[in-house]
Amino acid sequence: MIIPVILAGGTGTRLWPLSRSSYPKQFLRLLNEHSLLQNTILRLKNLDLPFVDPIIICGEEHRFIVAEQLREIAIEQADIILEPVGRNTAPAITLAALHAQKKYQQKRVNLFVLSADHEIQDIIAFKQNIEQAYNYLKDSSIVIFGIEPEYPETGYGYIKYSESTDFQAIYRVDCFVEKPNLKKAEEYLQTGDYAWNSGMFMFDLDGFLNLIDQYAEGIKHTCIKAYEQAKVDLDFIRIGVKEFKQCPDISIDYALIEKVKDLLMVKLDAGWSDIGSWSALWDIQEKDKDFNVIKGDVIQLYSQNNLVYATNKLVSLLGVENLVVVETKDALLIANKSYMQHVKEIVQILKKNDRTEVSVHQEAFRPWGKYECIDVGSRYQVKRITVNTGEKLSLQLHHHRAEHWIVVKGTAKVRKGDSSFLLSENESTYISIGEIHSLENPGCIPLELIEIQTGSYLSEDDIQRFEDLYGRLQ
Repeated sequence: MIIPVILAGGTGTRLWPLSRSSYPKQFLRLLNEHSLLQNTILRLKNLDLPFVDPIIICGEEHRFIVAEQLREIAIEQADIILEPVGRNTAPAITLAALHAQKKYQQKRVNLFVLSADHEIQDIIAFKQNIEQAYNYLKDSSIVIFGIEPEYPETGYGYIKYSESTDFQAIYRVDCFVEKPNLKKAEEYLQTGDYAWNSGMFMFDLDGFLNLIDQYAEGIKHTCIKAYEQAKVDLDFIRIGVKEFKQCPDISIDYALIEKVKDLLMVKLDAGWSDIGSWSALWDIQEKDKDFNVIKGDVIQLYSQNNLVYATNKLVSLLGVENLVVVETKDALLIANKSYMQHVKEIVQILKKNDRTEVSVHQEAFRPWGKYECIDVGSRYQVKRITVNTGEKLSLQLHHHRAEHWIVVKGTAKVRKGDSSFLLSENESTYISIGEIHSLENPGCIPLELIEIQTGSYLSEDDIQRFEDLYGRLQ
C-alpha cells in the first residue's frame, strides 16, 4: 500500500497579495474550481494505484480550511496532523511516519511525500513515474523525484545524477546542489546531468525510520515524545506542543536526504510546476491570442504577455506588456514578470511595518462554517457569516463590542440571555455589549447572515466562551 503524505504548511509569500499567511496558496483556487490542495488529493485518488487514506500535515491556524476543503471533495478518512509551530519538513514527515507505523502495524507500507501546492499536467506520465518508484522500493528505502529542467531556473535546488540502473527511468543520485546563480544554472542545463529537486519522494516506512534514527536521532526522539502526547480533537490529531517546540527546525533534505548513500531518482516528466511565483502561474495557464492570462473582470487592449487576476474590481490594461497585475479588496500588485522572485521582499516590508495585508484574508474558516470581512472602519466592522447545517457557534459574550445580526438566507436559532427564538430571512436582532448569546443553524440549508459589529475593540480575541460543541478553549 502507499500512504500519501501531503505537506500543507507554508505561506506562499511569492503569490501575494492573493496568498496570505492566514490563507496561503495551497488553499487558493488558482487553476480551476478546486484549490491546489484539493487538486493534489483528487489527482492521487484518480490514479488507480494502491493508495490508502492520506495523511495531511498542516499548521494549527489552517485546520478548519483543510477540513472544509476535504469535506467539499468528499474525503472523509484523511488523518490531519496539526503542527503547533512550524519546524520545517523533516519533523513533519517524521510525525507522519510515526503515525503510519502506529496505524498500520505489521504491514508493509510505503509513504509518498508531496506538497499540497504543486501542479501536474500529464496524469498518465505521473502514474507511470509513481509505479516505477513503487516497484523499485523493494530494493531501496528512498526514491526521489527529479524534474528534467526546461530552462536555467535559479529558484530551485538541483540534483546531479549519473547512469541509469537496471530499471527504466531510475537514476543514481551523485549529489545535491543549492539554488545556483544564473551562470551555474545555464551550465547545469547544458550538461544534461542535472534535475530540479521537486521535493517529492517515496520511501519504505521501516527503512525511513531506521535512516532517521541513524542520521537525525534528535528529530526522531523529539517527534516520538510529541506524538506520544497526541490527542484526537474533532477531525484533527494534536501532538504535544511543549515537546514539538524542542524539535530542530530543518528540512528533510538537510536532515536526511542529502546524507543517504545509494539514493535513487525517478525522472518525472509529467508537466510539473510548483507554482512558486506569478510568472510560473502564467507559464502553465491557457492564454488568449495576445498571450495574456486573464481572470476576473478585465478589459485589455493592445497588451501582450500579461497575467491579470481581478477579484473585486474592473481592471483595464492598455498598451502594456509582461506585467503581473493582481487586484484584491485591500491590495494591488503591479509588477514586471521578470521581478516575480522579489515579491517576497514586499511581504517582508509589510511584516516589518505590521500591516494586516500580509496575513488577513477575506474568508476565515471555523468548525461551524466561515465568515468574510466585508468592511472595516473606525469602531465598526461588517461580516458575512455562513453557518453550516446543524452547526452552532459557542455560547459567548464580548466585553467591548455589540453585534447586529440580519438573516439573509435560511433560519437562525438565537439565544440571548435566558431566551431563545428563531429568525427567518430579513429578520434581525441586536446583541448588546456583555450579553451572553449563541447562534445555531437548525435548518436544512446553510444559514447566511450579515453581522455588524460596533465598539471600541473589534479583534477576535474579545470573546469569553461558556459552552462550545468543538471543545475550544478561551
